[in-house]
Amino acid sequence: MDRQLGRPDSAVDLPEVVVVVDDATPNGHLLTRKLQIPSTEDKGTGRWGTVKLAYRTLGVVFGGLVTSPLYVYPSMPLKSPTEDDYLGIYSIMFWTLSLIGVVKYASIALKADDQGEGGTFALYSLLCRNLNIGILSSKSVDSNSSLSGSNLYEGSEKQSRLSKFFEKSVVARRVLLFIAMLGMCMLIGDGILTPAISVLSAMEGIRAPFPSISKALVEALSAIVLIVLFLLQKFGTSRVSFLFSPIMGAWTFTTPLVGIYSIIHHYPSIFKAISPHYIIRLFARNGKEGWLLLGGTVLCITGAEALFADLGHFNRSSIQIAFLFTIYPSLVLTYAGQTAYLIKNPNDHDDGFYKFVPTAVYWPIFVIATLAAIVASQSLISATFSVIKQSVVLDYFPRVKVVHTSSSKEGEVYSPEINYILMILCVAVILIFGDGKDIGNAFGVVVSMVMLITTILLTLVMIMIWRTPPVLVALYFSVFFVMEGVYVSAVFTKIPEGGWIPFAISFIFAFIMFGWFYGRQRKIEYELTHKIDMERLRMLLSDPSVQRVPGLCFFYTNIQEGLTPILGHYIKNMKSLHKVTIFMTLRYLLVPKVAPHERIVINKLGLKRVYGCVIQYGYADSLNLEGDDFVSQVTDSLRAHIQNSSGFVPSIPLEIEEEISDLEEAKLAGVVHIRGKTRFYIGKSCSWFDRFMLAFYEVLHSNCRSALPALGVPLPQRIEVGMLYEA
Repeated sequence: MDRQLGRPDSAVDLPEVVVVVDDATPNGHLLTRKLQIPSTEDKGTGRWGTVKLAYRTLGVVFGGLVTSPLYVYPSMPLKSPTEDDYLGIYSIMFWTLSLIGVVKYASIALKADDQGEGGTFALYSLLCRNLNIGILSSKSVDSNSSLSGSNLYEGSEKQSRLSKFFEKSVVARRVLLFIAMLGMCMLIGDGILTPAISVLSAMEGIRAPFPSISKALVEALSAIVLIVLFLLQKFGTSRVSFLFSPIMGAWTFTTPLVGIYSIIHHYPSIFKAISPHYIIRLFARNGKEGWLLLGGTVLCITGAEALFADLGHFNRSSIQIAFLFTIYPSLVLTYAGQTAYLIKNPNDHDDGFYKFVPTAVYWPIFVIATLAAIVASQSLISATFSVIKQSVVLDYFPRVKVVHTSSSKEGEVYSPEINYILMILCVAVILIFGDGKDIGNAFGVVVSMVMLITTILLTLVMIMIWRTPPVLVALYFSVFFVMEGVYVSAVFTKIPEGGWIPFAISFIFAFIMFGWFYGRQRKIEYELTHKIDMERLRMLLSDPSVQRVPGLCFFYTNIQEGLTPILGHYIKNMKSLHKVTIFMTLRYLLVPKVAPHERIVINKLGLKRVYGCVIQYGYADSLNLEGDDFVSQVTDSLRAHIQNSSGFVPSIPLEIEEEISDLEEAKLAGVVHIRGKTRFYIGKSCSWFDRFMLAFYEVLHSNCRSALPALGVPLPQRIEVGMLYEA
């Protein structure tokens, strides 16, 4: 998928990359330069550039939202509906699209970008970067950095009481992190349910002209389509992505035409339902049954989160133009046409889409619907890969393999492990819960929960960062929290009827994320307690039995203001250190992009031929260093740093020449990469919680990808030093 449109400064991607994250930040004094961060509106140039981006968003951003008419009415538990019932349902859908789609997402949420990136986790990182509310030091930027909250948001000198509460309360910060994790896990659930319900609903169109075709056969055909789609992921979507926008454009513009025909032919006065009093009449007449209908009507806003989540791949203006001038009117007219047909044919709601399509255009619409469902599925699959990559980069998920399937489009990523997990779960959902109503119930839970989480995080951004007047914050929160809270209360009644699926999926992913997070936190605590400082390293090297052996060593360390305890373990046992040693730290910052010339930061550590090197990445970056190229880039940066450090002192050049000569000799003598391989020693004094969580972390850690392959380090150059950390 072309998910990085309008980014001319994107780095060329590797054919294959394993995204990894170290445990903590590097030495604070090593970060000495200011990072340059691209602005959101840099993506896309000029008016026509924005219009072109808006056209391309049709094939990437709005797939789930614009295909929702396929399954909204079939997902509703309607029993002998009347004309007033349908008018009330359409009124709910109209105001849901208008308030949540137009007001909340298109007008408010798109302004809450994290340096151009959107989504629930981007909101969380925005809060962490602007306020001191992160859980770990590895996830916050040190106070000496130009990325500190005071510099990013100049109006934050006087903190709100809510900001101070979050900074003081560990429990509140953990709850905030859990909410962000839950939003991410729900989005992963969306990546499973959208392909299942979209393709199944589209394939149901075969049964209308051919009633003899069984439901089981439709489910089998849908499963085959999805299996083929998932198996093709490893080849990327570059060759066919140019078709996505035309397909979704055809769907977006044909369905409202059918809707207009249906309105004229069946019920021309349908737009009187815009009046909210039809909603009141629906609930007054149906009571609890009317409330339960919300579990189906919420699906009309399916995919609205993509407006915000895909902000980093386009720009604010292009998404707003596409939504306000194509998607929103298309959905309003399509649902109006469906409702007009159903008012005259009240018992056709179980097939509320294909029944309202005129016979003359049935097959063209069926073909477009099937292709649109596949494109919508692809959009969510690609988004899931992107979310997993970002969570790995931020160290909230075990390291997994991420393949870049395009040499020019950074957003085209593919994870084999995640791909096959998604495929198995998608096919299982279709074959086990083939009934569209059950899948719709599950989908409703995902949609409503993600919307509610976004509302909560947006409210915190308004209060603590934007400093929005309290009256406006109260108005926003009361309208959307109540509205989405009612939706959530309705879909929660569907838990036994398929709604448990996303909870099970989200719980599994959240448990993996929390287990990994907890293990990393405990490891950081140990390393900070037992870190090696420069004075301690100087004492170790002053031991006459410790030799400086020939060669260039990249020693990977990962803690703040010190070096890993593994270094002391290594020197004590090996009685040696290489002649030129560079302590390496991979540092991921809570910013989307780090400028290429800011990736590698070098500094001297005060000992002879001992240096520090920080490789910095944002969560939308990819590791684009490999093998010898990686070594060359670091040594070139080190050489430049040595040459530039002389200043105007005349006696220095000879020493610089000697230092550079030693570097070249060490490089020719051989390069070695040393990293620690640590495990927890779980003693008898550990609590049962620590025993369980750390044992689970060890299982995850032993089965996740190694750090060094991410930099393309050849196997003969790798050395792993084992060490037990006492829990």
